[in-house]
Amino acid sequence: MPEHPDYPCLIAGHAEVLGMLNAGEVGLPVLNRLLRVAGRALRAPGVAFVEFGPNGGRVVSGNGELDWAVGRPIPILDQPADDLVCGPGVRAMSVDVLPADLAEELDGRGLRHMLAARVEIGGLTIGNLYALYPDPERPDDPEHRSVLGFLAATAAHMYGDQAGLPVHGDGTVVAALADGLAIVTRDGTVQLWNPAAEKVTGLRAAELLDRPLPFPVPPPGQVLDHRLPDGRWLKITSGDLPGTAASRVVTFRDSSDQHIRDHDRDLFVAVTSHELRTPVTVIKGYADTLGTHWESLSDSDRRQAAGVIGQRAGELARLVDRLLATTNDAGSVGGAPPVPFDLLDALRAAAADLPAELRHRLVIQLPENLPKALGDRASLATVLTELTTNAGKYSPDSSPVLLTAEADRRTVAFRVSDRGIGVRPEHVERAFERFWQGESGDRRRYPGAGLGLYLVRRIVERQNGWVSLRPRDGGGTVAEVRLPRG
Repeated sequence: MPEHPDYPCLIAGHAEVLGMLNAGEVGLPVLNRLLRVAGRALRAPGVAFVEFGPNGGRVVSGNGELDWAVGRPIPILDQPADDLVCGPGVRAMSVDVLPADLAEELDGRGLRHMLAARVEIGGLTIGNLYALYPDPERPDDPEHRSVLGFLAATAAHMYGDQAGLPVHGDGTVVAALADGLAIVTRDGTVQLWNPAAEKVTGLRAAELLDRPLPFPVPPPGQVLDHRLPDGRWLKITSGDLPGTAASRVVTFRDSSDQHIRDHDRDLFVAVTSHELRTPVTVIKGYADTLGTHWESLSDSDRRQAAGVIGQRAGELARLVDRLLATTNDAGSVGGAPPVPFDLLDALRAAAADLPAELRHRLVIQLPENLPKALGDRASLATVLTELTTNAGKYSPDSSPVLLTAEADRRTVAFRVSDRGIGVRPEHVERAFERFWQGESGDRRRYPGAGLGLYLVRRIVERQNGWVSLRPRDGGGTVAEVRLPRG
């Protein structure tokens, strides 16, 4: 009769593995320790773990009589080795089911029989754990099979956490366990459809099993971006299923947000380049004119040119400040501690410093008295500049921009109102996102980098206030800033 497994060794060794995981160790060192536990507990001369990837397997860990096999590739297996990925979870078999050259090597080392356990997550095989013996009697023992199955489940848990695993590359099955996953035949018929696939696509497994996959499949190892009929985007990968010759693993995830971010980033680069180029071109043009034609220009012309250079340089400085402030989330915007200040006085001073074209359009209707606000007075100029610039940009040149203020029991508020194109209800929050500028048509018609409202919200919320947008009665937009009373 075969000896029983060494259960005290199993318990102590498994505790060591858990201790390593709890201490933050990941990947191959923990897997190596697990195999040492398997070798001692099962009294096996050699233990190895084969990890499956898109194009086959590889021995990623081994000890005892199998330490020499680490790194050895294992090709896609044909029958009868399909038993290793399709049969019972743990079973005994001869090494003859392995590729001929490997079986011959093992036999030459006196290892002729093996106990094999599949490492599975969600019904998908990601590897095999092997204990090899010279004696055919040992692998048939139910106790040994149970122990090996338990250790295989431990390995599966490690892969499920993706704690430094898989070892060699990003095996298609393992890396996509949190993503939509399908097993399809070569002609695209769905054989497996995991819960994440249902969540990503909204299509239930019952609707798709034994039916064609509803989207294209890229060649193994390649990535395909595919747009669904509802406008969402999928990022799709595929790979051959190890152990079979006719099935493919297809993984996919909803990449709509990433697609939008990439589009917004490209738009931001293009728009910002334009915004920077315009004042630089004007400054250079007037500077060249002054340098080349100084003697022939009148004093009035020189003063006008200098004024334009100064104005455009101010625009350029403001844009650079906005870029620096909005691209550094960790930085400080309006970093002074909140203190009580006279909001009416601060608004009038900030309005006086607005660019001339905005000052001429601004209609100020402030009350005579208002409680003090609690915040950073110095940052108010930036807030008012951004709000009035935004109002002026999206409204006709001849229309006024209205500045008003009020207070309630807890807050002090001011509003910038325009008679422009207005804001759609679904855009009142998105307008505060960095680099967002509304619909594509608006992006073409109105200049800007999509930074102003984002910057305003950051400044105001750091003072424990808040800012909002809403449609204005009769057309246009109202931007409202509320700060705590001082």
